[in-house]
Amino acid sequence: MKKLKRIPLSALAAALAGLVSAGVLLGVAQLAGVWFRPAASPLVALGAAFIDFTPAWLKNFAVETFGTADKTVLFIAMGVVTAVLACLVGLLARRRWTWGAAAVVLLGAVVGAAVITRAGANVLDLIPTAAGTLAGLVSLRLLERRIPQARETGAATADPAAAADPPAVADPAATADPATDVTPGPAVAGGRSPSGPAPSDPPTRRSFFAAAGMLAVTAAVMGAGGTALAGLRNSVEDFRKALRLPSAFRKADPLPAGVHAPVDGVVPFVTPNADFYRIDTALAVPRVDPQTWQLRVHGMVEEEFTMSFQELLDSELLESYVTLTCVSNPVGGDLAGNAKWLGYPLAKVLERARPLPGADMVLSTSADGFSASTPLEVLRDGRDALLAVGMNGEPLPLDHGFPVRMVVPGLYGFVSATKWVVDLEVTRFQDKTAYWTDRGWSERAPIKTASRIEAPRPFARVPAGKIAVGGTAWAQQRGIERVEVQVDDGPWEEAELAAEATVDTWRQWSFSWQAEPGQHYLRVRSYDAVDGLQTDERADPIPNGASGWHSISVTVEP
Repeated sequence: MKKLKRIPLSALAAALAGLVSAGVLLGVAQLAGVWFRPAASPLVALGAAFIDFTPAWLKNFAVETFGTADKTVLFIAMGVVTAVLACLVGLLARRRWTWGAAAVVLLGAVVGAAVITRAGANVLDLIPTAAGTLAGLVSLRLLERRIPQARETGAATADPAAAADPPAVADPAATADPATDVTPGPAVAGGRSPSGPAPSDPPTRRSFFAAAGMLAVTAAVMGAGGTALAGLRNSVEDFRKALRLPSAFRKADPLPAGVHAPVDGVVPFVTPNADFYRIDTALAVPRVDPQTWQLRVHGMVEEEFTMSFQELLDSELLESYVTLTCVSNPVGGDLAGNAKWLGYPLAKVLERARPLPGADMVLSTSADGFSASTPLEVLRDGRDALLAVGMNGEPLPLDHGFPVRMVVPGLYGFVSATKWVVDLEVTRFQDKTAYWTDRGWSERAPIKTASRIEAPRPFARVPAGKIAVGGTAWAQQRGIERVEVQVDDGPWEEAELAAEATVDTWRQWSFSWQAEPGQHYLRVRSYDAVDGLQTDERADPIPNGASGWHSISVTVEP
């Protein structure tokens, strides 16, 4: 049987050298990035660039498959790819140092390009990448010179018995102590010339792994230290914690009794901030300083102006319960949430700007460059479309748009719910496009009527007898007026509706089912007050939202 060829130790060491050097690069960049914007981080910039160039179908697959963990999965995938590339760079450097160095510089240039193309970036944001690239080069060179080269030639392929014998020495001078012999001689083991860049002592495994270990620990300490320092320097979070929001000029009506369905397993009527879904394009949450935040309003308007955060807080704010829904939400999915928002009406902002005839869209842009196209008439038709500063009685969480975001009832978030908003341009659909419309999604995206079963869970095993079934339905701006449940192929039966808060919030429902042993299928559908029966036509989220009736399978045990 033919023996498998062993991988030379020097090759494994070279790959490890590349991997450790990549860790040093990222650790130094993370530490240096403490004094710069979060987007200056190499991994964050690369991830953001990757998101920008990812096809819409792949983004949708990631959201459907991983939900709100999509960014974690992206970072893990980037880590794996980075590790593979780093190992290849190490192997290149082993073969020829100039090749490895050129690969490091090229990768640094790619990262630098990703950093400088982020919204609001400047030349100074390149400093962490440059510092990390330089540190990575130095580390790679240091480790490359310590890769043990002995017995690489011939020993890996020759007869094992011969490999145990010491190699023949053609010139006695070659065996002299290199620390004292200054007489020029032939090449030493590994093909290096004594006059070359090799260390004064032949490299050993111990010296290589000691250096690699020290650098790996150093990289980890710098990375962790940078993360910790970034947290300590987070003045935006400190400002948020100290901020006391003003009382609303118009408070939301108290929630009526009975808005929550009396079924265990149904989500709370008001979604806690910590549980509210987050789907956006920001890998690193923007840290927008409220003290310097300004909203620019411009475009096809009679009056262009800017608003400060304090000016916004001093305005007549109103409260409103509004259910937001992500367009990526699949049938029966959980990318929807209901909250009490505090904010300034966008209609008042536009009233001050006075849009010109012909304008039909407001292009909102966030601090990280995301943009959304919202129909102008929607922001002026009387619904509670807000520049929100508060969520469930506290300032907006950082990852939900602090200090200011948009909330527009009845539209999917990708055309309305811009977080960290800094710019409103009144324009026309024919003149401007937004982030997702450039990627094949619809310009206008009213939320479709939807309903889902939340209890029991899919594939649950339940005892025979009376089973409480419950869930949630929504049709923002239209309101839910009826929900029906079907068991297997039986007749549709009307469920009991919980109380309605407003037409802009979801509505919960419950249904009592006398369950018999066996496997059963439950389906739900709803009716809104304007368009009637929810469509049963199955549609994918792209380009304007999923549709269809939600169904689950449960097993009833005797």
